[in-house]
Amino acid sequence: MLPLTHKDASRSIGYKVKEKVQGWMRLIFSDRNSRNLFLFLILNLSFAFVELCYGVWTNSLGLISDSFHMFFDCTGLLAGLAASVITKWKANDKYSYGYVRAEVLAGFVNGLFLLFIAFFIMSEAVERAIEPPEVKHERLFVVSVLGLLVNLVGIYAFQHGHGHSHGGGSHGHSHGSSSHGHSHGSHSVLLGNSHGHEHSHELSSGNSQIMKGVFLHILADTLGSVGVIVSAVLMQMFGWMIADPICSMFIAILIAISVLALIKESVQILMQRQPPALDHVLPQCYQKVMQLAGVYSIQEPHFWTLCSEVYVGALKLEVSKAADPKHVVSHTHMIFAAAGVRQLYVQLDYSPM
Repeated sequence: MLPLTHKDASRSIGYKVKEKVQGWMRLIFSDRNSRNLFLFLILNLSFAFVELCYGVWTNSLGLISDSFHMFFDCTGLLAGLAASVITKWKANDKYSYGYVRAEVLAGFVNGLFLLFIAFFIMSEAVERAIEPPEVKHERLFVVSVLGLLVNLVGIYAFQHGHGHSHGGGSHGHSHGSSSHGHSHGSHSVLLGNSHGHEHSHELSSGNSQIMKGVFLHILADTLGSVGVIVSAVLMQMFGWMIADPICSMFIAILIAISVLALIKESVQILMQRQPPALDHVLPQCYQKVMQLAGVYSIQEPHFWTLCSEVYVGALKLEVSKAADPKHVVSHTHMIFAAAGVRQLYVQLDYSPM
């Protein structure tokens, strides 16, 4: 077999890169949210270049600064797009749940980005309030209106950041009996979903955290455009140069307030907090399980959020030796499935009593 020449090796690398890019594009365009996000990113980048060129042409430092702010925002959008692609990667031996939690990380990172933007805007606004600069408002007005239109397109495309879908998924495990050294010397049986030894990792995640982060980025830009338009009108009509920093302060506060909920939700998921949506439901589920024949107690209940609206749980049931394991496990699954728990792992401990 003849060795590959440098030219053939370059073609091979180019072909692999082309295949990889085509694969990414297929993933992006297979989902409405990621497709809209990609198209809006292109639109945002294009407008940032237009704003930069216009700022250089008119020698407006304000427009040049705003164009770099838009480029910075595009990094947040790019992070959201990357996460929306990563969540679609298939599960493997090392990542048995897949990569669905990338959406939580994207929401957290975008939240931190936005807090940094809010802090930067506030610090600049305070500095300008102390010494209001001479602003060429007639140049800012036209581009700010165009920027507002671009962001309104983004808001319309993402439908207020709530467009997401969830596919069904199962992660079945069924284990035979095994001996565990518990303090009461019981015989323990660990049972998962009653699907035999099937391993189905087709877990589909919604992208609500990604879309929330992206929507908040667009909202921040929209508020910025509105703020510039309002301050430009006030400066033109009344000569109030201080209107620019005051509007910026309000925008910074609104951005910070709006992003705190996203950061809080992301941190709760990453810290494995019990899903807030199940706080009032789980006690009722425990009561129903306790009413099953042969169940003595519920021990070590753990419930967490895998990704948006996908809840996973594990618990241990102390049961009598006469209890029917299939009946107990199947009914426990039904009780928690009705509450919205997508995957549940049940361990039965047989009491010596």
